[in-house]
Amino acid sequence: MDPRRSLPSIDRVTHALLADAAEGGHVGALPHELLVDAAREAVDAARSVIAGGGSVDAASVVADAVARVERRRGALLRPVVNATGVILHTNLGRAPLGAGALATAGRVGRGYSNLEYRMDDGERGSRHEHAGRLLARACGAEAGLVVNNNAAAVLLSLAALARGREVVVSRGELVEIGGGFRVPEIMAESGCRLVEVGTTNRTRRADYAAAVGDDTALLLKVHASNYRMLGFTEATPVSQLASCGVPVMVDAGSGLLDESTPWLPHRPAWLRDEPGVVQAIAAGAAVVTFSGDKLLGGPQAGIVVGRRDLVDDIARHPLARAMRADKLTLAALQDVALAYLAGDATTIPLWRMATEPLDVLRARADAVAAVVDGAKVIDSEAVAGGGSLPGLTIPSVAVAVAVDDPQAVGAALRARDVVARIADDLVVCDLRTVAPAEDDTLVAALRAVRA
Repeated sequence: MDPRRSLPSIDRVTHALLADAAEGGHVGALPHELLVDAAREAVDAARSVIAGGGSVDAASVVADAVARVERRRGALLRPVVNATGVILHTNLGRAPLGAGALATAGRVGRGYSNLEYRMDDGERGSRHEHAGRLLARACGAEAGLVVNNNAAAVLLSLAALARGREVVVSRGELVEIGGGFRVPEIMAESGCRLVEVGTTNRTRRADYAAAVGDDTALLLKVHASNYRMLGFTEATPVSQLASCGVPVMVDAGSGLLDESTPWLPHRPAWLRDEPGVVQAIAAGAAVVTFSGDKLLGGPQAGIVVGRRDLVDDIARHPLARAMRADKLTLAALQDVALAYLAGDATTIPLWRMATEPLDVLRARADAVAAVVDGAKVIDSEAVAGGGSLPGLTIPSVAVAVAVDDPQAVGAALRARDVVARIADDLVVCDLRTVAPAEDDTLVAALRAVRA
C-alpha cells in the first residue's frame, strides 16, 4: 500500500488543532484559516518525508502542525521585557510610551475625534492644529507638522522647498542612518540638486557662502547621530549658516528637544554635546526635522518645526498626504508635547529609565538576584541606542548569571519574552531598561531557565 494513504487529511489535522485550542493547549486561539495553513504545511512536509524514503505517522503530523502554529503565534507582535540596557532599542520598538500617551491615544481611537474639525465654528480644520502646534510651541518655532518618521520629514521638506534647486551640504554630513537612509539618495529622491562643500572633517562658513548662488534653495545641516568624528575637525554652527542669506534646514535626527533638559533636575553627562531643537531654532534655523520615538520619547513620527511660511509650504505639498501621521500617533504626541510644556517630561518613560538613580537600580537587582540561583549583581553600562549618542554610555546595574551555554539560555529567555544581553559566559539582564513592574516577570524567566 502507498504509505501516503496513511497520512491524516488536512481536515483531520485541523480538527486536532481546534481540539487542542479548546482544551487550552499549546495552540491557543488563532483564526481557523491560519490553523488550516499549518495543517496543510504539516501534511505536505510529511509527504516530502515519505517521498524521500522516510516514514511518518498521524501523531507526528499533528505534532508538526502544533509546532507550526506555535511558531506563528510566536511571530505575532506582543510585549517583551527589554533587559539589554539599550533604551531606544530599534528592534524592540524604540521608546516605550507612557500611561498618559497611551490613555490619550485610547480615548481618541475608541471613537470619533476632532482630528480635522474645528468644534468652535463647525468648520473643517487641520490635523496639524493639535500635536504639531504644541510641539512647535515647545521648540520655540512658529509652526509644526507631524509625518510618519524623520526620513519622511526630511524627504518631504526637501521636496517642498528645494525641488529642482540646489541644496548645500557639508561633505562631513552626507551620512547613512539606519537601514539605507543615505542623505544623498534622499536628496535625489526629493528632486533637489546636492552641492557638496568642505571636506570630510572640516567645513567652514566660507565654504557654504562660496557655494550660495541664485539657484540655492537651502543650506542643509545634518546631525551625525549614529557616529562620532574625533581629532582635527571643524563644523559650522547654525548661527553662522543663518547669516548666509539662504534658509537653513537642520536634520536634528534624534530629537533632543532642548539641550539644557529643563525638565530634569540637571543635564545628564551622557548627553554631552547632543544638540537641541530649541537651540537650532533660536540660532536661526528656518526648518528643523527630528524623530518622535528617539530622544523625544514619543511614538514613531517625523516632526517638522520652523518658519510658518515654510511649514505651510511643506504641509501643502502632495507628498504630505502620503506621509501624514494617523490619529493615534497624533494623540500620543499631543500628550508628550504637553508633558514638555508642563516642564515635567519625567512622566515620559525614556527619561524615567535614563535617569533612574543607581542605588534604586541596585536595590532592585539585589532583590532579583536573591531569589535566582547563581545570580549576581554587577555594574553595567546602558546606552541610548536608536542611532543616538554614539560611544556614550549610561552607568547602570545588572543581574548576571554564569552558564555553560549562554546562547541557549538567551534563547530560552526569549521564549519567555525576555531579551537579555550575552557577554562572554554571562547572561546579563540590565535593569535600566526593565520597568519595575516587570521585575517579577524577569525573576520567573530566570528561575525557569536556571531550573
